Amino acid sequence: MATAATPAVHTTPAVPATSGRLLLAGALAGPAFFASAIAQMLTREGFDITRHPISQLATGDLGWIQITTFVLAGLGGLALAAGVGRTITEGVGRRALPMFVGIFGAGLVCAGLFTMDPEDGFPVGTPDGPVAQMSWHGVAHSVAAAVSFTALAVAAIVLTVRYARRRAVLPAVLSGAAALVLLLPMSPDHMSIQIAVNGLVAFTWTTVLALSLRRSA
Repeated sequence: MATAATPAVHTTPAVPATSGRLLLAGALAGPAFFASAIAQMLTREGFDITRHPISQLATGDLGWIQITTFVLAGLGGLALAAGVGRTITEGVGRRALPMFVGIFGAGLVCAGLFTMDPEDGFPVGTPDGPVAQMSWHGVAHSVAAAVSFTALAVAAIVLTVRYARRRAVLPAVLSGAAALVLLLPMSPDHMSIQIAVNGLVAFTWTTVLALSLRRSA
C-alpha cells in the first residue's frame, strides 16, 4: 500500500481541482463503507459477522441501506480510477492501474445491485443453513465481488512493480502484501471473517493510494 511518506508515485506537477475531488471521493469510499456496515452490524437483529458476510446486510427490509452503500463505494472506486488516470501520467502502470481500479469500482456497483440470497438465519425468519440453490442475482453478486477484488489485487501488484522500480521498498512490500491477502483462497469455515478482512485491506489500500497521490502531487 502507498504511504504518505513516500514520493515514489510519479505524477503531474499539480493536481487540478477536478482530479483532487476525484481522489478525495476515492479516499472517502472506504471509510464510508465501513461506517455504514459497522452501524448495521450493531443494529440489525440476527446479524453475526462470524456467520454472515457483510453482503448479507443487503437482504431484508433494510437491505436498501447496504445496497446503497455498495453502489456509493463503487462510484467512489470509479472516481479513484479517474483520479489515478489523471494523476499518474508516466511510468509503469499508468494505463493498467486506473483500469483495474475502475474494474474494482464497477464490480462493487454490480455487487450492490445484485444481492446475495438470505441464508443462515438472516434476515430473521430465514431458515438456518445455506440456501438450497442460489438465485441468478446471488450468482451475479458472487461473480461481481470476485472480479472486483481480484481486479484490485492486480492493481496492487501493478503498484508494487511501480514502487519496486523506483526502489521504494516499504510501499512496494505493503502493496504486495495487500495483493497477497486479497488473493488468498477463501476458507469455508471462516469465510465471513475473511471477506470482512479483505474489504478492510482493499479499502485501506484505496484510501492510502488516493491520499498519497493528492499529497505527492
